[in-house]
Amino acid sequence: MRILVLGGTAFLSAEIARQAAAAGHEVTCLARGSAVPPPEGTTWLRADRTTGHQAYEEADGDWDAVVDVARDPEQAREALEALSPRTAHWTVVSSCSVYADHSVPGADEDAALLRQLARGTALSPENYGEAKSAIEQHATSIAGGKAHLCRAGLIGGPGDGSDRYGYWPARFSRDAEPVIVPDIGPSATQVIDVRDLAAWVLTAAGRGITGALNAVGGVVGFDDYLAESQRQANYVGRALAVPEDWLVARGIGYWAGPDSLPLCLPPGHDGFAARSNDAALAAGLRLRPWQDTLRDTLDDERRRGLDRDRKAGLSSETERRLLDEFLRGTIPARS
Repeated sequence: MRILVLGGTAFLSAEIARQAAAAGHEVTCLARGSAVPPPEGTTWLRADRTTGHQAYEEADGDWDAVVDVARDPEQAREALEALSPRTAHWTVVSSCSVYADHSVPGADEDAALLRQLARGTALSPENYGEAKSAIEQHATSIAGGKAHLCRAGLIGGPGDGSDRYGYWPARFSRDAEPVIVPDIGPSATQVIDVRDLAAWVLTAAGRGITGALNAVGGVVGFDDYLAESQRQANYVGRALAVPEDWLVARGIGYWAGPDSLPLCLPPGHDGFAARSNDAALAAGLRLRPWQDTLRDTLDDERRRGLDRDRKAGLSSETERRLLDEFLRGTIPARS
């Protein structure tokens, strides 16, 4: 296939380009490349998507597949207008954040969506779902039946820049000191390996699979994930299961970000990490064992440095402060 990746320099888009080139496809990456270049074996088309339609002027000829990971609805629309008339298959890497309700476990692709982000609205983390919803609508209206709306869940695996999935195994691997964990028991986690997601995008393009499909991993209980993290890290210390409300009351955030509890979801999100992937599995999505993703993530964390500054999880200073306060308190910790 002749494949155009709009991106190709960061995490998922780079993995898509890498796998496509390794499979023998003719791969072009349209990207600024301001941080790193695209993978070896691809053609680099330097362009800045903020310039509008002219960014795609040199992406000439017909394309068997275009893959777009954009977050900006305007950039996504401009790319569709410029390229979709001569493209056989169009993948929008969307997100399960497009769904309006995250409270129902097992919900599938028929669940209600968020309203599209209004044109001209500044992008922010708070309207990410609305932005992706708008991008899906652009793809449906412009590319029509050629569009695959790949609704990804949380993406993990080697190279994850968000630091969410790797925080807990890295923390258990760092030292044998007590580790604070939220006392949420078997609450659901759901992660798809970046390598499996990239392979699915290429499979769908090759088979002409279209429509909206949830590209999410299997559901794994948080307690099982923690236990496997400790086992793989050879952790011999004590994990203190602390009430989440105690932690939140002290300024610790849910899910992601500095001084957070990665993978711990706020109330009302019982379905956020428990969406159905039945349709994608039936169409050809293949998932490796989650323990393998955890192992490879931990190897990657060790290479990157267990003491590095992180985008998610508790800093060493915050954890020591919380441990000191909690152990001096009267609430019994569950270990």
